[in-house]
Amino acid sequence: MQRYFLEVAYKGTNYSGFQVQHNANSIQAEMEKALFILFRRQINLTGSSRTDTGVHALQNFFHFDADINLSEKNIYNLNSILPPDIVVKNFYRVDNAAHCRFDAVSREYKYFLYSKKNPFFQETAYYFPFKFNFEILQQAAQIISTHEDFTSFSKRKTQVKHFLCNVYHSQWTKEKDQIVYTVIANRFLRGMIRGLVGTMLKAATGAISIEQFNQIFNNKNCADADFSVAAHGLFLTSVNYKDGLLDSSIE
Repeated sequence: MQRYFLEVAYKGTNYSGFQVQHNANSIQAEMEKALFILFRRQINLTGSSRTDTGVHALQNFFHFDADINLSEKNIYNLNSILPPDIVVKNFYRVDNAAHCRFDAVSREYKYFLYSKKNPFFQETAYYFPFKFNFEILQQAAQIISTHEDFTSFSKRKTQVKHFLCNVYHSQWTKEKDQIVYTVIANRFLRGMIRGLVGTMLKAATGAISIEQFNQIFNNKNCADADFSVAAHGLFLTSVNYKDGLLDSSIE
């Protein structure tokens, strides 16, 4: 039995998240369905990062065990079966103890904003046509990397054992017609990035002060954060592993 990592990308608009759910379509459900059609057997997938309803990914991973000798042709065949908003990018042969979720050392997300109406951004960025102070936005981003406890930025009804995260990078940039927030951390909590972005925008528009933004971390109360920004502006851009784990891609 060989363990494989399966690398995928997807537009999350039409899906209720990454992981299989009852009475709702998901990226995992579509992928398991396509694998069953191609290989005529049930292949159970384990996911790396659980993106929410409407969130997109440029890179995400599953792993599975199978006595199948995969080839590059299988990538073509799977992509022919899958809907156009999901793509298989590659397979990797890995050690049987490798785990796509627990072996990830960091993940990178980007959140995209635009302030001038643009039909081409409608499903992949958040329209925010309000005046804001970019310098305050950047100050808030820098504050984030000084904290470890993100209780205030996690939605309720989550099953995590703790709310500690190591944020390695937190920054806003101006990229052509968009404002982009990039954050890299060892782990993320449910709703965390949207909570951070929404609350940073409150500071940047003057609804709260930068001191109040900083205090929200210490309050440890998610009622103080703003989770209202749209899911479709959020992308999982990379899942990062130790060097060598993904060296054996299929040929």
